[in-house]
Amino acid sequence: MFKKYQWCLLIALCFSFQANANLFAADPIHDLQTNSVNDGKAAFAHWGWEADKYTLWGTHTNRLIPVYTFGSKNAVPGVNLSSYSDQNSPYRNQTAIRQFYGRVPKGTFNPKAEYFDQTNLYDMQLAALRSGKKHIFLVVFDGMDWQTTQAAAIWKTQKDGYQSGRGAGLHFQDYQANGTTQYGAMVAAPYASTLTLDINTQSVTSPAAIQFGGYASKLAGQFPWSTPSEGVYLVGESKLSSINHPYPDSAATATSMTTGYKTYNGSININPEGVQLSTIAHLAQKQGWKVGAVSSVPISHATPAAAYSHNVSRNDYQDLTRDLLGLPSISHPDSPLIGLDVLIGAGFGSEKNQDKGQGDNFVPGNAYLTQKDLQLADSRSGGKYTVALRTAGQSGAELLKLKADDAIASKQRLFGYFGTQYKHLPFQTADGKYNPPIGRSKTAEEYTEADVLENPTLKDFTEQAIRVLSHDDKPFWLLVEAGDVDWANHDNNIDNSIGAVLSGDDAVRSITNWVEKESNWEESLIIVTADHGHYLVLDQPELLLNKPEEK
Repeated sequence: MFKKYQWCLLIALCFSFQANANLFAADPIHDLQTNSVNDGKAAFAHWGWEADKYTLWGTHTNRLIPVYTFGSKNAVPGVNLSSYSDQNSPYRNQTAIRQFYGRVPKGTFNPKAEYFDQTNLYDMQLAALRSGKKHIFLVVFDGMDWQTTQAAAIWKTQKDGYQSGRGAGLHFQDYQANGTTQYGAMVAAPYASTLTLDINTQSVTSPAAIQFGGYASKLAGQFPWSTPSEGVYLVGESKLSSINHPYPDSAATATSMTTGYKTYNGSININPEGVQLSTIAHLAQKQGWKVGAVSSVPISHATPAAAYSHNVSRNDYQDLTRDLLGLPSISHPDSPLIGLDVLIGAGFGSEKNQDKGQGDNFVPGNAYLTQKDLQLADSRSGGKYTVALRTAGQSGAELLKLKADDAIASKQRLFGYFGTQYKHLPFQTADGKYNPPIGRSKTAEEYTEADVLENPTLKDFTEQAIRVLSHDDKPFWLLVEAGDVDWANHDNNIDNSIGAVLSGDDAVRSITNWVEKESNWEESLIIVTADHGHYLVLDQPELLLNKPEEK
């Protein structure tokens, strides 16, 4: 027989268990996403130009993109963001516009433009390289427009705190970098939607009809938070909009940021005439800098590939990886590129037997890295890289740190290769866990305990990359891509999207922490931005709060 105090203890434990269980089960953003997809509409938001369809549009738009810089204010002209914004906007100058697009696209000239162009981020990095900066970080939240950032900030702060401007709540919004931070917006439009490509010959030709790029502010808006006067303009629907400009892809946009040239969608550092373009990483490397790239998605997806590789097509993944690792490729068969000093990303476990998008030299097996190329890169086989591969039963974060230690001790490069069956790192959701809800296809990714254990985070990638690049006090350039924001937004998945922004924000914090501890804002420059946007529209952002505010 239980005594009275034992019954009381048992009842208390039951209540405690139930309370903890309810707390564990509570996941309002997961529920909001699930219900929105199942219902086909939602009060809080929609994706596209029709408010009554939650999942109308699942790809990119031609929205203006926010840019946050640190170490730029009061810097020399060219490094200072004001060199390109407001009265210095190239979109107030028809000659400058013609240099971007080869013409002055309809609606693109704007004598009141405050925004600048995506290629100006290359100009900024080049000026930093020439002016004595020692560390340049280009952080790309793939697919993160102003609205995506706002959603993440509202959820994180539990405040519907702003409707325009820089915003507040995320680290990269709040951090002041000793008074050196700036904020602006840029045009991400491509030169053209696409051209005719031959991957096997690496040739580019122009089709009879070309959809050329541009940005019509009267239709799209003067600011990243603007409501477009013609919603269909943002998606390049020629039959529906009075002006037709294509939306950009991640290859053309990343190329703009790393080379300073606009090009066609799908190009990795190739101009519309088929000429290979030098990236800021190539230029820095020639001046004795170390260079690296890390990404939460496959190592040779568009953004990390554009840090360094050359290819007429973003889909030629194995050859793009060869360039990144300094191996002979279809673009550099006889004189390989030097290769990055650090490359860390995903793609591990992604197998394919055939892939027409990679041309005739595709090797069945891992879609992004052949076994032969891995052996050629591995220092144990005479290559230049200490290699960290996802390993069964081992903590990915600990393994990567150990391999970074080895690379530093042996003065070698570092190559880290991780991922899941879905090609990327596990998606962190808004609650900080790894439990994605359903998206556009009404399916959801599911991760095992091993997936979470054996994979580092983007923050881990960033921290170990910086350790290897900085250990001998040489200047360095690093690209960091939060690529899962794009995948989440393609899926019209607000839970995954918020989680991806927060995960990327952690990586940004790790960079600013390093600068404060090991460097300063006179010798360091950080650019935090996105390559393009999607089409999230927040109708009632307060509904992202656990307890919606009373209006």
